[in-house]
Amino acid sequence: MTTIARGPAATAPNVYARITVDPLTPTIGAEVGGVDLGALDDATWAEIEAAFARHIVLFFRGQDISAADQLALGGRLGPLHVHPAAPSLPEHPEVMIIHADEHSKVVAGNGWHTDVSCDERPPMATILRMTTVPPAGGDTLFASMYAAYERLSAPMQQFLDGLTATHESAHVYAGRYGNKEEDSRDGEFPRAVHPVVRTHPVTGRKALYVNRAFTTRIRELSPTESRALLAFLFAHQENPEFQCRFCWRSDSVAMWDNRCAQHLAVWDYHPHVRHGYRVSVVGERPA
Repeated sequence: MTTIARGPAATAPNVYARITVDPLTPTIGAEVGGVDLGALDDATWAEIEAAFARHIVLFFRGQDISAADQLALGGRLGPLHVHPAAPSLPEHPEVMIIHADEHSKVVAGNGWHTDVSCDERPPMATILRMTTVPPAGGDTLFASMYAAYERLSAPMQQFLDGLTATHESAHVYAGRYGNKEEDSRDGEFPRAVHPVVRTHPVTGRKALYVNRAFTTRIRELSPTESRALLAFLFAHQENPEFQCRFCWRSDSVAMWDNRCAQHLAVWDYHPHVRHGYRVSVVGERPA
């Protein structure tokens, strides 16, 4: 997959003393080696954070870690997020269960989205570890929303800056996980308003922040205008030039930045089993 390197992250020197970092594309994604995520010291974590800011999504192989290790890893980034509706480990509500098998009729992540953007403070990062993977298929695609914003024309960027969008979840969560709205985390499915373009608090770069799963309306436009603009933005965000693709193996871990990335879990492996655990970190209100 050919991509065009743009922005400060694309030109930063690739120098690390404790880890290896192999980019999947110049735009997004890198595989990190020389790391045991269950036994991190602060110096190694500092290099992982630097790579995370640069590459948006990081991949780690051969990580036979526990739920406690995964929770500790997420805790390095901030307070842990509890999903509004999805099943979790009984002893750890912050650990969401990812599962699909021959009985599944719909699977989590099968469509481009940013995790739980319907929350007032959506997850800033997600850490997913897969323990069981299908013999083939089940990849996850990631797309850079920095690149999506930066490839728009200057007039379009100016038009989008300052617009806000409604993010809703009832149409996503109702019935998907077998629970009723009153049984959800807050007794109702979340809904929030966020800027169409947000500024990353660490890198200072701008990113598009609308997605097919949760974004339902651009508030400053008429319904017809909103539908037309969202359809354009959704199609634009899914340009393969903004993407990388990760082929899972058992005990692989992915960590991605929801503030500047979208992802899609490809459901091409039915009736095989795909099973793992997800931890997310509460983020700031998008601005």
